[in-house]
Amino acid sequence: MTERLQPDSTALLIIDVQNWVLDPGKHPPRPAFYERAEGLVLPTLQRLVARCRAAGVEVIYTVMENLTRDGRDRSLDYKLSGFFIEKGSWDARVAPAVAPLDDEILLPKTSACLFNSTNVDYLLRNLGIETLLCAGFLSDQCVEQTMRAGCARGYRMICVTDAVAADTDERHEQALERFRAYGAQLPAERLSFG
Repeated sequence: MTERLQPDSTALLIIDVQNWVLDPGKHPPRPAFYERAEGLVLPTLQRLVARCRAAGVEVIYTVMENLTRDGRDRSLDYKLSGFFIEKGSWDARVAPAVAPLDDEILLPKTSACLFNSTNVDYLLRNLGIETLLCAGFLSDQCVEQTMRAGCARGYRMICVTDAVAADTDERHEQALERFRAYGAQLPAERLSFG
């Protein structure tokens, strides 16, 4: 069954699909992540972004990026995890395969939860957004935090299941199970706009 969404009140959130996340040299070995990211998530996102743009759905990007040179603005979870992504760096850029257009919103964030470290709630309400399609990385970290926080703020949350990934398939599946109660979980092909 297809989920029909209203374009003017729906936004696609592309969470942390950035060079740093996709660079194998920046992380311990995680072959399942790269297989899923390159073989499924990025191609799915390319198609979904094109469909959203054509339908007039707002496409919004987040990247992990320090707001200060020394990273003092990062959340405790980022400090403890060692996430230090220099402001304006190559690591902070959205992956070229799904790069934003010049009029699309790009929000740097300094915690795993988009709602905690940006003004996204304010922006979404200004845009009249009621439904959020969550896609990106990682299923068990930033995507999960965003799904939970968005639901708590009254948004209709939908995780695009073939457009998210975690370090391992097990962690990915466990995350989907944990946040099942916070929103729908659908593959991109089951979303329609209009």
